[in-house]
This record gives sequence, structure tokens and C-alpha cells, in this order.
Amino acid sequence: MKRRIAALPKSRILNLFAVVLTLPEIGGCRALDQHRNRKIEQPGQYDPHQPRELQKLSHPAYVIEPPDELEVTLRPPSLDVPVSTVVVRSDGVIDLGFLGEVYVSGLTLPEAEQKVAQQAAALAGNRTGGEPVQASIRLIGGGRSKNYYVVGAGVTTPGAYPITGNETVLDAILRAGLRRNALPDKAYLARPHPPGGPPEILRIDWECILRGETLTNYQLMPGDRIVVPAGREPGLLPTLLGGG
Repeated sequence: MKRRIAALPKSRILNLFAVVLTLPEIGGCRALDQHRNRKIEQPGQYDPHQPRELQKLSHPAYVIEPPDELEVTLRPPSLDVPVSTVVVRSDGVIDLGFLGEVYVSGLTLPEAEQKVAQQAAALAGNRTGGEPVQASIRLIGGGRSKNYYVVGAGVTTPGAYPITGNETVLDAILRAGLRRNALPDKAYLARPHPPGGPPEILRIDWECILRGETLTNYQLMPGDRIVVPAGREPGLLPTLLGGG
């Protein structure tokens, strides 16, 4: 008994024929994309002296800025001032109710404590019974004003991310996510510099980071910008075929 081979519909044959004809073109597009990607420059230079994974440094003393959230406690108890949770306003001031407003932006936490205690003592009069006024200020949630940024067409979620002092380039890029056409091997880190000072642009070696080499897996500092460029968006047909 002979086995019959089902004939393919004419429309499916035409579709398969079109795909076969397009395969050389796909290969050519990929080669062209690779050539374009090679022409994208990667600014900056490697700096082996930068703090990085396995060789991190402590950040400088925290400086209060808007919109940090602070917990303020005053002693002695005879002041009868409840613990206050305040947010630093855009003008750098915190509102302590009957104790008035205090400008704290640009101060470290100990400096802010001293300033709040001085203002509270001036308003307390004889309510302290001769005891010195002391203030305790704690940062809530690790602070809201210190961020790093991941930008560029190569990331899925560009934007500002809060910094805790432990993040690295790898942490940041994984958190922001890479698009299919991302070029992380062209990524770089731009660090803020004083007005008139030279720019600090650090080159990132993404392939080395993935292999576990830490030289360019820099520790991030407040204000750092990681830029991840992208290549040409993959076309519809290469995407359907699993390429691109």
C-alpha cells in the first residue's frame, strides 16, 4: 500500500519560498548592523584606581537635601516635644511646628542636630530645668536625595535609582534591564565634576564584567550616569526567525 504525501497549500509554498529568498538578505543586514555597531564610539578610559567591586570605599558623610525624610527627637523630655517625621522641602527647610522652621539643606546629620538643638533651646526658656537641649536626627529609608542614573536607548527602564553605597555598574545595568538591541560593550560611566573641572568619563568593559573581572565594575557614587547605547532595531523577519 503506497503512502500518500499530502500536498502543501499553494499559499504556504509561496511563503516558504519568500523566506528562502530573504535569508541572504538577513545575513547581509546582520553584517551591516555589526559594521554600524563597530562604528559607535565608546568614550572614556579605564581607571584602575577607582573603587570597584571587592575594593569599595565608604561614601562621604551624608549631606541632607530635598526631599530627604528625617526623624527628629528632642531632649530633655520636659520639652514635651513629640518625635517628628519631617520631609525636607524644596527650599531646604524642615518644619518643626511650634519650634519653627530650620534650614538644613547642605548640612550633615550632626550639623543639623546642632542647629535644631540651638533653635529649640532658644525657644524653650526655663522649660528644660537647666538641662541642655539635645537633638537626634535620623535619616528614614536611607535617604531620597541620592541617586544614580541609567540612561540610553539600550536599557528598558531608564531613570533615577536610589543609591545605598553598595551598588556597582553590574547592579545598575541589570536593574535597568537591557533591550534586545542594546550595546553594553559600548557603555560608559559619566561622573559629575566641579564646574570648570575636567569631565570624568569611565569606560566599561562589559564582557570582562560578565567573566567576573572587577576592574571596570565600578562602585557607583551619587549622581553617576551610566549610558548604554543601542544598535539598529531588529526587523520583523529576523525577529520571527529568532535572529536580530
